[in-house]
Amino acid sequence: MEAPTEAPVRTLPAPIVAARAARTERRLLSGELRPHPNLFKYYALQSLLLGPLFWTILIPLYFRYHTMRFRFDEEGVSMRWGILFRREIALTYARIQDIHLSSNFVERWLGLAKVQVQTASGNSGAEMTIEGFQDFEEVRDFLYSRMRGAREGGRRSVPHAAAAGVEGGPDELAATLREVTRELRAVREALAARRGGEG
Repeated sequence: MEAPTEAPVRTLPAPIVAARAARTERRLLSGELRPHPNLFKYYALQSLLLGPLFWTILIPLYFRYHTMRFRFDEEGVSMRWGILFRREIALTYARIQDIHLSSNFVERWLGLAKVQVQTASGNSGAEMTIEGFQDFEEVRDFLYSRMRGAREGGRRSVPHAAAAGVEGGPDELAATLREVTRELRAVREALAARRGGEG
């Protein structure tokens, strides 16, 4: 009896993946974006769970859907919504710590998911929830690439900034570090000799 074989994992060729990423980036960076109409359908279905009181939640969700706007730029992402009480959340890519996708059965049926963006602010929940996009995986991948780019850019600039702070440049910095290493070694040897003399 033959062992069952696993279905091969289908991966797209690199040029197709790169073309999709470029198309998503152009679309996201093109200006203000509105959520997909399926988001309001989700809100309506969600409010029907309250039974006869569904209007109490549907009205605020209606205004949230119609005023919700997202903007992705070179520095970060922002989200705003509201009529009477206007709310806006803006995050730079460098502040993003983690990104999660979540969706329930109804969201999957409507082709939606929530992209939850977390920062190091100490909140247990997401700092920003991007919802209403049917290409949510591309949005997540775009945010990941920008987050990694912001971190790598920051890491590359640190050694140059440290070297610029020392008068002689990188050579002077290396000499200073060697001197500090010699002094630490001498302190460690003195402590070891002192412990040996006490024992």
